[in-house]
Amino acid sequence: MSRPDFSALANKQREFLSSDQTTVGHTPTIALTPCVDGRTGAYEDNVERTWRMVEKVYDLIDAKVRLPGNRKVRIVVAPEIVYGPRSGAVAQEYYTQQGVCANIWISRSWCYSDELMSTCSGVGSSEWIQAAYGLNQTDRPGAVWLKAFTAAMDEKKRPIFGIYNPDLEDEEGPICDYVAERLLSFARCAATVGEMRGKNYLSVGSVSMGIIGSDVRRNIMQDYLGMGSVSVDMVALQGRMARGVYDKDEVDKAFAFFKDKFEIDFGEGDRPQPNAELLYDCCKMAVIVKDMMTGNCRLADPAVGAAQGFRADVETAQGNNAIVAGTQGQRQWTDLYPNFDLVESILGSSFDWNGFGDGRVIATENDSKNGVGMLMAHLVTGGIPQMFADIRTNWTPESIETATGVDVRDVCPRGLIDKRNSGAAALDYAVDIFKLVPGSENMSVQEVWNAICDCPELQGKLMDAACKGTVYTGAELTYFPGDGLSSSYCCPGGVPMTAYRLNVVGDMLTASVVEGETVMLPQNVIDHISECTNATWPEGYWTPFGMTSFEYMSK
Repeated sequence: MSRPDFSALANKQREFLSSDQTTVGHTPTIALTPCVDGRTGAYEDNVERTWRMVEKVYDLIDAKVRLPGNRKVRIVVAPEIVYGPRSGAVAQEYYTQQGVCANIWISRSWCYSDELMSTCSGVGSSEWIQAAYGLNQTDRPGAVWLKAFTAAMDEKKRPIFGIYNPDLEDEEGPICDYVAERLLSFARCAATVGEMRGKNYLSVGSVSMGIIGSDVRRNIMQDYLGMGSVSVDMVALQGRMARGVYDKDEVDKAFAFFKDKFEIDFGEGDRPQPNAELLYDCCKMAVIVKDMMTGNCRLADPAVGAAQGFRADVETAQGNNAIVAGTQGQRQWTDLYPNFDLVESILGSSFDWNGFGDGRVIATENDSKNGVGMLMAHLVTGGIPQMFADIRTNWTPESIETATGVDVRDVCPRGLIDKRNSGAAALDYAVDIFKLVPGSENMSVQEVWNAICDCPELQGKLMDAACKGTVYTGAELTYFPGDGLSSSYCCPGGVPMTAYRLNVVGDMLTASVVEGETVMLPQNVIDHISECTNATWPEGYWTPFGMTSFEYMSK
């Protein structure tokens, strides 16, 4: 490697370095490491069939695992089969050059498990995520190797994800469904960890209304997730609005988009701002938050600054490389200015005024714990937007019948949770994406989303349906004196939906994950529940699997 020209570097003018991704960072890379018994004869007997196993795993992950923006995860393979200390070191050197974040060991036969791991630290640093797939067959002891290997990892306190089929595997056929599911689960989680690492949580403001989730725990972000955190006061947002430090062409485009695509009910009576001014301010806020998260090269362009009346600045243009953000809003901001409902609902959706794309993750009220949970789900599903919603109310069938006279036991025998928040939820939840994709009844949610990302026609249908199903309404001035525009829609019934929540206990991160689905109630029941709460907010009626809604609520 040649010596850098430090004089040239010192005299180089600072500039905005563009990236082909929303955030800057190495694409998550998964290594596949075949390993066999190194004894002459045993090696030759296993080499061809071991590589065929690796090929199947490669093709499976390549076809099924996506990152947001419809990007594929990178997959690299060891330069040669690992069968001893030196071949393991060769693999480790190559993987280090490739920026590997996870590794899957693959073997159909016995090999020297602890020797391989001890020699090269398990092929990777302690940060590498490890899995091991051992073939279930009678002629070769893949199971013996797998158990010996995982036992060695356990003794060294190195986590490893074991993959072994319950039935004998046909080496001539495709990967068994059970093994495929395990491999894909690991690969998606590994890609999620790799994508988060080195990115930031952007805290716009601080703690909202005493909500402990708004207390951004920097050490936990770093120690658990490998993420940084950046905090900016909300005055930074107001300063950009007041001084015009935003791309006015993009704000104009966003303003035209909302006027054209959505029904907007600004509310009646005296309002804090004229209708057009309110919508334009909300569009400014959306563009500025996006810029603060991931940057905007036009803010560094002197020609754009001169034409639009702001001082171009490279530092301002950089953003904060934030893969997730939270906006405090209440109350110091919302007592005076429009709330962030429009901002969060459109930036969190799979589309905006620029068309279908890579939605962002933004937490209402700067609830960083919810934001991180949303980020994990967003990444592990390949980019599906996430819904930020309160657990608003638990309704039993009995309480619904008492209030409305309608028996809903056939619809929600275990009760339901009214999932609702102040208009900040992603607009995609106005649509059942499964009904958009032919054959979706036999597809996972990731496969359904991949199909949409691959098809412009389906993207257009999703955007049209979401826009037609959403009404933006003026904010409830009792709670938002500065006004705002809230997205309002009703989630379709029958949509599989998982409720999750991260919390901090002391210095530990805890997680709650409960699967369930939405239900569609009779319209008069929907109307009653909405009027009891707030009819201007997006609503979804959700029931958990395997428990009553109260059991979910009370735990």
